[in-house]
Amino acid sequence: MEARAPRPGVPVRGSASGRPVMAALDLLGRRWTMRILWELSQAPVGFRELQRQCERMSSSVLSTRIEELSGARLLVLDGDGYRLTPLGEDLVEALSPLTAWSRHWAEETGSATPGDPE
Repeated sequence: MEARAPRPGVPVRGSASGRPVMAALDLLGRRWTMRILWELSQAPVGFRELQRQCERMSSSVLSTRIEELSGARLLVLDGDGYRLTPLGEDLVEALSPLTAWSRHWAEETGSATPGDPE
């Protein structure tokens, strides 16, 4: 069965209207999606290396997420491995305030992990 990525205009979990923001939240809320985007924002990588970087998630889950993210036009496979598309890069850039906020949150709660790049 082919993985189907949420799409704007099509009903998704939590939204019968399929508003674009709801479709995006559905996609980004899927297990491992954000981690895959994070890892690919660092550099293109092949399947096995991406699996290793994602703490050895199962190959079936990784395959499904790759299909979904490819279907959403956020990543592609080329000679260097999987990489973000310009649309995927835009998404990672749009999420950068969340990264900054999470660092502040960690500091405020005394939960910062020394050397944690995330």
